Amino acid sequence: MVTFIASVALLILGYLFYGKVVERIFVINDKKTTPAYEQNDGFDYMPMSWWKASLIQLLNIAGLGPIFGAVMGALYGPVAFIWIVIGSIFGGAVHDYFSGMMSLRHKGEQFPGLVGKYLGSPARVVINILSIGLMVLVAAAFTAGPAQLMAEVTPLGFFTCILLIFAYFLVATVLPINKIIGKVYPIFGAILIFMAVSIGIGLFFFDNPVPNLTVENLHPQELPIWPLLMVTVSCGAISGFHSTQSPILARTLKKESEGRKVFYGAMIAEGIIALIWAAAGMAFFGGTGELQTALDAGGPAGVVNEISTSTLGTLGGILAVLGVIILPITTGDTALRSSRMMLVDLLKGFTNKEWNGKWASILLAVPVAIPTFMLTQMDYSFLWRYVGWSNQVVATVMLWTGAMYLMKQAKFHWICSVPALFMTAVVSTYIFYAPEGFGLAYSTSMILGAVIWTAVFTWFVWQVIKHKMQKQQRVLTTKAS
Repeated sequence: MVTFIASVALLILGYLFYGKVVERIFVINDKKTTPAYEQNDGFDYMPMSWWKASLIQLLNIAGLGPIFGAVMGALYGPVAFIWIVIGSIFGGAVHDYFSGMMSLRHKGEQFPGLVGKYLGSPARVVINILSIGLMVLVAAAFTAGPAQLMAEVTPLGFFTCILLIFAYFLVATVLPINKIIGKVYPIFGAILIFMAVSIGIGLFFFDNPVPNLTVENLHPQELPIWPLLMVTVSCGAISGFHSTQSPILARTLKKESEGRKVFYGAMIAEGIIALIWAAAGMAFFGGTGELQTALDAGGPAGVVNEISTSTLGTLGGILAVLGVIILPITTGDTALRSSRMMLVDLLKGFTNKEWNGKWASILLAVPVAIPTFMLTQMDYSFLWRYVGWSNQVVATVMLWTGAMYLMKQAKFHWICSVPALFMTAVVSTYIFYAPEGFGLAYSTSMILGAVIWTAVFTWFVWQVIKHKMQKQQRVLTTKAS
């Protein structure tokens, strides 16, 4: 239990101190007019209070990610705490802050647009397609999961539940942000927090204490910690999906100083939620072997339901159903909303025409809704496996985008470039080893991952040298003039 308490304390200290460091390196300016006022269109761009934006951001980036991912990560034992704490403070929160604040500085630009500005146009096209694909996968996975549970607890069939969820998706996606998202989602965000805090308190009354720190791999199937843990626990540490959601709220901030609360703060809150559920997974069943048995029997949803019901009684059961049904649906909704925004930006680049307004939004929601609907007919676990790697690739690209932004601004880029190098190693190794990738031997995957990492590191070193040379040239030109 000491490790768990210390981990929560470290996350809070990370927000109070390292969050300030990140903010100072970025350099905020509350005198600048934000896109919420400058481009107010009564649809996507409009001012919103920071506390409401924070709750919406938490709900958007979380859903069931820090719950299901953390429960799966608990199979590795207390080493998962290390990844959640370090990943959240130095990776995920930095990633979320820069994806939100860079969007705010660039008039509410979507993630692919930011990539194009700092990593080049070819990277923008690739990441635009990858990001839209990720949004479709996320929306499909976060539709199929709750639809299955709805079919179990109601007399409705699975297909009917899918249709009902999609009807809601289309309505919520094309309505102004203050109609449903701005009014209802803060309540759901509060439910997410209440659910986590309740389980957190319940941890102190479990029959088995939360285990203290050990770096030993306790996974029952002896799966390697590196790089699988970093992909299994993504939303609770670092997740590329967040970079697609942050611009939604960047278009609502009233001033730049709210960014640390909304972006960095929401990620730290998500990290605490992940810690609580990882701890619950480790302690409730008495060991990782027993947790694996529970997962095999009922999946993550079954584990969450059993922990919630046993800990909180009837209230826990209600919260579990609300969580497993409502939370992923709200994430699927904003995934489709952001994919619609990305499609708008993509078409604008090809046609030089604005694709805004109610009818354009309805029209552009269709091409992302159709493949999402088709994917919901596939196996949920199959969808989720492909979400993991593509999600972390997007996170890696966003960190490199932040690093290049800081480099061009002559600021301390290491707060982005170091975690970017780390995540490059993760995704490069994972794709060769994972069954949904190439399924190669672990040693072979490590070698191939190292080769890709070395190539990316070489590119990065060249970028550092080039920018130093350009800076020296500017200094010489200034002196000469």
